[in-house]
Amino acid sequence: MGSLKRKSEGEEASSESLPQKQHKGDGSVMADEAVGCVHEVSYPDGYVPSTSSTVPADSKPAKEFPFTLDPFQSEAIKCLDNGQSVMVSAHTSAGKTVVALYAIAMSLRNNQRVIYTSPIKALSNQKYREFKEEFSDVGLMTGDVTIDPNASCLVMTTEIWRSMQYKGSEVVREVAWIVFDEVHYMRDRERGVVWEESIVMAPKNSRFVFLSATVPNAKEFADWVAKVHKQPCHIVYTDYRPTPLQHYIFPAGGDGLFLVVDEKGKFREDSFQKALNALVPTSESNKKRDNGKSQKGLVMGKVSEQSDIFKLVKMIIQRQYDPVIIFSFSKRECEFLAMQMAKMDLNDDDEKGNIETIFWSAMDMLSDDDKKLPQVSNMLPLLKRGIGVHHSGLLPILKEVIEILFQEGLIKCLFATETFSIGLNMPAKTVVFTNVRKFDGDKFRWISSGEYIQMSGRAGRRGIDARGICILMVDERMEPSTAKTMLKGNADSLNSAFHLSYNMLLNQLCCEDADPESMLRNSFYQFQADRAIPDLEKQIKALEEERDSMIIEEEDSLKNYYNLIRQYKSLKNDVRDIVFSPKYCLPYMKSGRPLCIQCIDDEKSPSFSIEDHVTWGVLMDFHRVKSVVEDDASRRPEDASYGLDILTRCAVSKDGLGKKKIKIVPLKEPGEPLVVSVPLSQVISLSSARLNIPKDLLPLEARENALKKLLEFISRYANGMPLEPEEMNIQSNSYKKAVRRLEALENLFEKHEIAKSPLIEQKLKVLNGKEELTAKIRSIKKTMRSSTALAFKDELKARKRVLRRLGYITSDDVVELKGKVACEISSADELTLTELMFSGIFKDVKAEEMVSLLSCLVWQEKLQDAAKPREELELLFTQLQDTARRIAKVQLECKVQIDVESFVSSFRPDIMEAVYAWAKGSKFYEIMEITQVFEGSLIRAIRRLEEVLQQLISAAKSIGETELESKFEEAVSKIKRDIVFAASLYL
Repeated sequence: MGSLKRKSEGEEASSESLPQKQHKGDGSVMADEAVGCVHEVSYPDGYVPSTSSTVPADSKPAKEFPFTLDPFQSEAIKCLDNGQSVMVSAHTSAGKTVVALYAIAMSLRNNQRVIYTSPIKALSNQKYREFKEEFSDVGLMTGDVTIDPNASCLVMTTEIWRSMQYKGSEVVREVAWIVFDEVHYMRDRERGVVWEESIVMAPKNSRFVFLSATVPNAKEFADWVAKVHKQPCHIVYTDYRPTPLQHYIFPAGGDGLFLVVDEKGKFREDSFQKALNALVPTSESNKKRDNGKSQKGLVMGKVSEQSDIFKLVKMIIQRQYDPVIIFSFSKRECEFLAMQMAKMDLNDDDEKGNIETIFWSAMDMLSDDDKKLPQVSNMLPLLKRGIGVHHSGLLPILKEVIEILFQEGLIKCLFATETFSIGLNMPAKTVVFTNVRKFDGDKFRWISSGEYIQMSGRAGRRGIDARGICILMVDERMEPSTAKTMLKGNADSLNSAFHLSYNMLLNQLCCEDADPESMLRNSFYQFQADRAIPDLEKQIKALEEERDSMIIEEEDSLKNYYNLIRQYKSLKNDVRDIVFSPKYCLPYMKSGRPLCIQCIDDEKSPSFSIEDHVTWGVLMDFHRVKSVVEDDASRRPEDASYGLDILTRCAVSKDGLGKKKIKIVPLKEPGEPLVVSVPLSQVISLSSARLNIPKDLLPLEARENALKKLLEFISRYANGMPLEPEEMNIQSNSYKKAVRRLEALENLFEKHEIAKSPLIEQKLKVLNGKEELTAKIRSIKKTMRSSTALAFKDELKARKRVLRRLGYITSDDVVELKGKVACEISSADELTLTELMFSGIFKDVKAEEMVSLLSCLVWQEKLQDAAKPREELELLFTQLQDTARRIAKVQLECKVQIDVESFVSSFRPDIMEAVYAWAKGSKFYEIMEITQVFEGSLIRAIRRLEEVLQQLISAAKSIGETELESKFEEAVSKIKRDIVFAASLYL
């Protein structure tokens, strides 16, 4: 892959004739200070670049702009004028849309067709409106709405574009330029694969404009596009922010801001430490976050003028740092925090009047009943005071009104979830983060530098603010390194999230000139895997050299002894696991019982004696632990489900931030007597005796005396009078077998020739290091083997086996009737839906019941304590579960990796009743009374349901099922009405 690089000041040179750039010593490109951009080109192998510009010197630009273009914009436009693809990677609100506008203007001038794709429907609607005002010959296709599908410029979601390519639409053959907006979405775990498919399948003669947030590996992405499409792809990358940012910390309970990163990007360590020192432990009265979480919708919470958020917003308004966007990672919290602003009024009477006019003119399209929805009536008083809320649980029409009011400057303070940071350019002067941790569906973690860059990019309005302000509300201590990574780290790399789906596989088999293997071979995933090989080879060479430099005397004999120790320890753990499984040991967990526990010490190298590093403690109590501790991946769940409170000797120290660190130490070492919690998995043995320990261990003296008693007991009975397994009534065969093998191994140890060898412990440590290196080399070689082979090859075979077993394709990969149906379904699980259709369930039930059943395939949010659906609906749901379980088992038998139970439980009946009532003709406010979900979430589910029904109509049509086709059409007519399908304000 050839590549040229240069730094740009907007020189008059064609993109083809780039001069070779002077590099710094480390090989990186020297980019211009402040306003510059880096321009590189990726060429496909064997491509010979021409040395002259293809643009006539006197040609008129396709579009003039009323402002001076930034260097990165003019560089990208030159590439377009030369008829070559370009990837523009720049910060949020840097002005990437200028490049898209030019591409559209150029296509329209040349009578060519241009496609503009975006990741979300709402963004497509907004872009359609923007482009329509500018060019008029513009159409829209989002699945929900189709306007003028024959226009020269078509705005659509990436999913629609992918489906048009699979169907071989006439439009695809005519496309000259394709704009992929927000192409960094390609790393999205769920939907990223759609971008990869769309790019790989794009017409060979088309050219691309990729718009992306800053990604450090933009060059790698361009190399891939150049390889797949055998055409040059330019990268224009800029880190330049038109409005520089200042980053502050607001410590919980404090009342001031601390500047931690200035506009030049310098991290101020001293200021950061001062901010952390100002942290006040959050009192219960201030921990009101959860108060607002129990109720649904905008309900007035208890207002506290002392709350941190109130103080902070007040300070922002006083310093004229508004408008401000306050990001929170929870919809409930967004609303709860907005309600804490009840005593704040940020608008004058004129602004209040304007808000009321805009609000009601938007709501005019709603019925009188819908206008009385609590979300609608509760929102207006808030908006009139200049305070707004924006999250996915809002009615779509409310979300759009709020966006419009924010753009008009009538909302001064907006509480939003992170979805507001995607897409439309709606900057503010200030951005606030209410939390530095977020729950990612698995655990709470620090927000990544990429997420921080995306959201903080909303701060600073170009041409209005001298600088943008970002404020982090911090309520817990964090390491300076964590803060630095978050505030100054790189954007997240653009890595492939490619995965196989049955829909893709079947569509590939249906297309004449496509095949799944070619899609895999051309995927970005495969490209990245191939690219990693030279680095992996280097790693292996270095590790092998290190391993071979370790010379050990009597290595073979030592290895034999080493393997015996590992077997012994593994067996000992097996025995311990049986003895201390909750069913055997819990009846003996009585307070005052001495127990022997393993000392876990991360700083020590692994011990190679057959004895464990142990100490003693006295049991006080035991308790159930709700979840496995995050950072102990090795712990078995059944062990981790119980914790023991024990009194033992501990060394207490402080880390760099003054945080306490507690480590259990042997009883005779210096330390404090403390009651600490340890997992059941750390217990080695339990004493049959019990000591008389006072209940009140608060006084230090009482704890010291208790440990004295324990020491006396241990000095009298060195082994602690262990509770024998026979006494605990452990009769399992696996236990007896393990004990016999342990005894045999102990005999081998005593007789081993090397056991008495001098320096045995040191030799074993060296051998252990050598073995670890060998394991690392083996693991890298395995990665290399899977990289050089076609990625997903085994999975592809397994999935084809599934399709053959279920009758979707023949043994010659010819798509059958069932396969044709599954080809049409991309908005829900294609196999489950096809099996339901062919089982006759849809024919036997009423349209309302069918819609209710389909809701289980589109609803993904987890609801606590959702009401059970009525009997006939529950019966349908059981049939769905049986179908899903059968499909999952077939997949498992065909070697597709799948967890049967979690697949079955991914279909949820939570909104069956609400959807049934809606299809029966209930008013929206009535169905909101029978469900606890957010209005916006329910509307999104019903709209997605309509999308699935449209796909089922196409599927029924493709196999000539006219009866089912009319039933699906009837279902669409029953749900497509009123507020749920109210037209977007942008259209």
